[in-house]
Amino acid sequence: MKKRIAYISLCLAIVWSCWGLGGGTTGQAAEKVLSFEGMTEYKLDNGLQVVLFPDASQPVVTVNITYLVGSHHESYGETGMAHLLEHLMFKGSKKHPALDQEIGARGGFVNATTSYDRTNYFEVLPADEANLSWALEMEADRMLNAFIAKRDLDTEMTVVRNEFEMGENNAIGILLERMLSSAYLWHNYGHAVIGARSDIENVPIDRLQAFYRKFYQPDNAVLVIAGNFAEQPALDMVEKYFGKMKRPSRVLMPAYTAEPAQDGERSVTLQRVGNSRALGVTYHIPASAHPDFAAVQVLAEMLGGSSGRLHKELVDSGLAVGLMVDRTNWREAGTVSFLVTMRNEQNAAAVREKLLAVLTEAGDAPPPATELEQARQRLLNDMEDALNSPKDVGIQLTEWIASGDWRLFFLQHQRLQQVTADDVARVAKTYFVKENRTVGEFIPTSEAKRAEIPPVTHLDEALKGLTPLPGITPGEVFDTSPQNIDRRTVTPEISGGLHLSFLPKTTRGQMVETSMQLHFGSAELLKNKALAGELAAAMLMRGTARHNRQEIENQLVRNHATLSVDGDATGVDVALRAPKEQLPAVLGLTAEVLRQPAFSETEFAQCKQEYLAYLEESKVDPQRIGVNTVDRHFAPYEPGDVRYVMDFDEKIAALQRLTLADVKQFYQEFYGISTAEMSMVGDVDPQTMTGEVQKLFSDWPGKNAYQRIDSPFVKIDPIHSRILTPDKENAVFTAMIPIKMAKKDPAYPTLVVANYLLGGGGFNSRLGNRIRNQDGLSYHVASHLSIDETDDFGRMTVTAICAPQNMEKVENAFKEEMARALRDGFSQAELENARQGILGNLKINRASDANVAQQMTANLYYHRNFTAKAQLEEKIKALTPQQVLEALRQYIAVENFTIVKAGDFK
Repeated sequence: MKKRIAYISLCLAIVWSCWGLGGGTTGQAAEKVLSFEGMTEYKLDNGLQVVLFPDASQPVVTVNITYLVGSHHESYGETGMAHLLEHLMFKGSKKHPALDQEIGARGGFVNATTSYDRTNYFEVLPADEANLSWALEMEADRMLNAFIAKRDLDTEMTVVRNEFEMGENNAIGILLERMLSSAYLWHNYGHAVIGARSDIENVPIDRLQAFYRKFYQPDNAVLVIAGNFAEQPALDMVEKYFGKMKRPSRVLMPAYTAEPAQDGERSVTLQRVGNSRALGVTYHIPASAHPDFAAVQVLAEMLGGSSGRLHKELVDSGLAVGLMVDRTNWREAGTVSFLVTMRNEQNAAAVREKLLAVLTEAGDAPPPATELEQARQRLLNDMEDALNSPKDVGIQLTEWIASGDWRLFFLQHQRLQQVTADDVARVAKTYFVKENRTVGEFIPTSEAKRAEIPPVTHLDEALKGLTPLPGITPGEVFDTSPQNIDRRTVTPEISGGLHLSFLPKTTRGQMVETSMQLHFGSAELLKNKALAGELAAAMLMRGTARHNRQEIENQLVRNHATLSVDGDATGVDVALRAPKEQLPAVLGLTAEVLRQPAFSETEFAQCKQEYLAYLEESKVDPQRIGVNTVDRHFAPYEPGDVRYVMDFDEKIAALQRLTLADVKQFYQEFYGISTAEMSMVGDVDPQTMTGEVQKLFSDWPGKNAYQRIDSPFVKIDPIHSRILTPDKENAVFTAMIPIKMAKKDPAYPTLVVANYLLGGGGFNSRLGNRIRNQDGLSYHVASHLSIDETDDFGRMTVTAICAPQNMEKVENAFKEEMARALRDGFSQAELENARQGILGNLKINRASDANVAQQMTANLYYHRNFTAKAQLEEKIKALTPQQVLEALRQYIAVENFTIVKAGDFK
C-alpha cells in the first residue's frame, strides 16, 4: 500500500478548533479556474482544488485525492508519521466504519501511497454514478472524520513495522536510503519515508491526530477525477460532499529549510549478509519546476538507461551485472542516483573507476544527436503513455501536483522537446561534479568547489510559456462485457499452425495490444533441456542477425512501441504494444527477433552473469527460498524431466555448465509456429494484418510436433520446514495444499469464491482481517488459487510476511482462521461482498486491452471464447454460503497444508 521512500514531519500540536467541520448543509459552488488539454480545474471557497478529466473510452473512473503532506513535513521524533497515518486512514470514518468491507464490495481497486511531498489516496472503479458518488462521499468523510484511534494504531503500528522489516531485506534499497541520508544534512528529504523504527513504534496517538487535523483539510488537497463520467453531475457531487467543509482557521507555514550546496564528496558503507555487491553515486539536482530539470532527466536517461553509456561500459563489458537509475521528482531540490550491482568475484575497484569516469566525463562535450533523441523519446513516450490511459493519468498527476501545479506535467513534456545537446553538457558540467556527489570516502581538496542548486522557480513565471500538446485521438465508448467482446471478435482462417483473432476498436492514441504464444516440445524431447530453453528465450531480445540489442530498443522507442519476449523450454509469450501506423514495422521487428536471433557470445556471457547473480542472491532471500522449497515438494519428477524443479545450487551448477552451443541447438530443434496463437486488440484492420502475419510467419514451421506436457494430480504428503536465513529482518510464511481439480470441474467457481473469502480479497478477507487488521502481525497476507484448464493438479497457496519472532503467531492465526471457516462457513453478507469484489475485478481486467489480448490468445489455444467468462460470472452469482462451505470441506483440510517458514529465527 505504500512506497519505501524517505521522510520527516512538522507535526505541531493542533487544537481541535482548527478542524474545519462545516456547519451548513449546502455545498459551495465550484469556481472554474482554467482548462488545459481536456482537463478543467475548479476551486471551492474552502480551498479545495478539483481537476476533472472526462474520457469515455474505458468503462472505469479514477478518483485520486492528493494531500500536500509527506515525510518532508514531519518533525523530530515523528519520522514515518505521514506513512503511518496513510495506513490508519483505511481503518474507517464516521460514516464508513467498515471501510474494508465497502471497498471489497465495489470491485476495482483502492490504494494509497506516501512520498516526500505528498500522500495520495485513489480508487479505480467500474464507471457508474453510484461508484463515483460513493468514492467522493467516502473521501470527503475521511478527510475530516477518520477515526485515527489508539486501538487501530496499536495493531497497525506492527503492520507498518513489518513493512519496515520487509524493506530491511533489500540491500540495494537500503544503500540508496543511506546515500540520501548522507547527501542531505538538514533537509527532510534525507529521511526515509518509512521512518525510523523507534518513531514507528513509539509515536503517541495525540501527535498523530494533531498531524491529521493540521494537514488533512480541503485547503491542502487536490482532487482529480478521470475516466468515464459526466462532468456536471460529478462537479455537483464534489460541491455536495466537499462544499460543506469550512476553510480551516489555521495557516500552514511554508517549509523554509534549504539544503546548502554540498562541500565535498561524501561516503557511505553498508555491510549486510548477501551474495552480491553494489555501488552507487548520488548527485543533488534542481527541483522539478526548474528549467534545468528536463535536461537533467535526459542526461540521466542517456547515461543510465538500458542502452545508455553506463550499461555499455559496465554491464555489456562484463564488469558488472546490473544497473539502475533513481530520479526524483520533488518540489524542492532533489537527487539523481546510479546504482550498479556486481557478483562478489567481480572487480569493484574497476567498476568504481569506470562509473565515476563516465559520469564525470558526461559534461566534456555535447552528446551526439542520435543519443540525445533516443533518451528524449523514451521519456516522452512514458509521459504520452500515461495520457493515453484515463485510468492512470489521474494518478500520474500526483507527483506534479505535489511539485506545485498539475500543469507542470505538460510543462515538463514541452521542456523535454526543447532540450539541446549543449543543455545536456551544461547540466552535466554543473551538477555531476565530484564535490556534489555521495559515493566513496571523503577526499580533502585544496580548493573548495560548490554546485549551487537554484532556488524553486516561481510557478507563474515558469508556466507562462506553456503550450498545449498535439491532439490525441480519443477512444470509443466500448462495452467490455464478454458477450460484446465475442460479438466484436474476428477470427480469420489462416494456413499453418498459427491461429489468429482480432478485436477491432478505436482506442485512445490509436494503440494496438498484441499477444502471441508459441508452443513446442514434448516431455520426451525436452529431457535435460529445461535450462537451455530458458536461456534461448532470454537471448531473443539481445540481438538479431541484423540488429544488436540497442538497435532493437532504438527502433521500439522511435515507433513508440514496447516489446517483451518471455519463455522457457515449453514455449514463448510475446507482448507487443504499438500505434496503428507503426504496427506493421514493429510486427516485422518482432518476427526478426523470433526468427533471426544472433546468439552473440558476448550477450550470452552477460546473460549468464546476470542469472548467476540472481540465483546467488536467491540463496539468502527468505521469499525465494520459501517458494522454491514448496515448488520442489510439489513437483515429484526425476532430474532431467522438464517439470523437475532444481534448487538454487543445482541451477547454478547447471548454468555454469551450459554453453552457447546448447542454446543454439535448442532453438534450431524446437522454434517455429507448428502450434501458435496471436491476438490483436485496438485500432487494427483484421484483413490487412492477417496478410502481414501470414507474410512474416507462414514459412516458419517447427521441426518437431508439439505435444502438451501433462501435470496430473499426484497425492503428496505434507511437510513442515523451517529454514534459517541470517540477517534478514523479514520472514516469510508459505502454506500450500494440492487440489484435485481442473477448471472444467463444476466446483471450480465455488472455490474461486472460497479463496477470495479466505485471503484473495486482501484486507476484506478472513486471513487479511485476522493477521493484518486484528493482530497487526503482517504487512502482506494473501491466498492464491491456481487451477489449470485441463490438468487436475490444482493448488491453493497462502503467503504472509512477518517479523521472525512473530512467525508462530502467524501460523497459529492461519490455522485458526482456516479451521473456523471449515467449521462455520461464511455469512450471506460476506458472500455478497466477495461476489461483488470478484465481478468488479473481472470487469476492470477486461478494461485493459493488454489483458483482453492475452485472454483471447489463451482462448485460441483452448478452443473457447469469452462465453466461458460469462458462464463463470453467472455461476458465481448463483452460489449460496452452504455451497461454498461444502466445497471448502471437500477440498481443504488444515492438516494437509505443506508449510515452509524462512527467516532469521535466531
